[in-house]
Amino acid sequence: MTATTDVRTARTPRQDAPAVGASPTRARRSAVLRVLAESGDLALRNLLHLRRSPGLLITCLVEPVVYAMLIGYVFGNSLGGPAYRSYMVGGLLAQTVAFTTTFTTVGLSRDLEQGMVDRFRTLPISRVALLLGRTTSDLATCVASAAVTTTCGLLMGWRPHTGPFEVAAGFLLALLFSFAMSWIGVFVALVTPNTQVAGSLGLIWLFPATFFSSAFVSGSSLPGPLPTVAAWNPITSLGDALRHFFGNTPPPGFRVPHDWPAQHPALYTAVCSALLIAVFVTLSTWRYRTRVSR
Repeated sequence: MTATTDVRTARTPRQDAPAVGASPTRARRSAVLRVLAESGDLALRNLLHLRRSPGLLITCLVEPVVYAMLIGYVFGNSLGGPAYRSYMVGGLLAQTVAFTTTFTTVGLSRDLEQGMVDRFRTLPISRVALLLGRTTSDLATCVASAAVTTTCGLLMGWRPHTGPFEVAAGFLLALLFSFAMSWIGVFVALVTPNTQVAGSLGLIWLFPATFFSSAFVSGSSLPGPLPTVAAWNPITSLGDALRHFFGNTPPPGFRVPHDWPAQHPALYTAVCSALLIAVFVTLSTWRYRTRVSR
């Protein structure tokens, strides 16, 4: 499948250009709609190409099961048993959506290495659309991983104790955070020379970011300055927000922090997500422009 058949945006600039005499507002609206349409086409192309990379899809489905078994049963029995396993699901979901960043990194890096991006450059496609198509398609990977994680939680005895709207709000917040994190994955792919380095670097920073948090243990039990790091870590706030939306309370003896992010976890997660998107969309677009211009 060639880039021309993958992307339905191989149309002439005259078809996309606004009419002569169109207002600036209408022209901007037309440009935004064109970028969104191109992003949708590229996202569909990425999803179709998952069939050629079954290993990535298998990894995104198996990895949550491994972590659920490891943390829920190997460590969970010494941390509160069933009560801890119900509490940890929020943190496990936060880790899952954060780790889907690696699929963005590897997928984009592979396109760069195989020359697909160079082919797309011959088409009248926006730079942002190419990157947005990647991050949008990887939301499907996030949904699949989150569904597996949720199923594992249900099998371990976890249950939400709130209504459907609160549960839906929790999952939507997780998707927003995953979308924000995927832009970090885009930037990592653009600054690394090949897929092997991109995959390794994509995991190196994710492990400390995930485990220097309160996703699975109380941040106050960490040594030195790490409790402060954990308190302001957005992965901590996402886990806390999901527990709040699901109505899951801490197990007995679990020390709960009282920092501002812990008191407003959903708001803090949303603000961090917006900041990550703003910063890394800008950095990724700049890096993409400088990389492909060489």
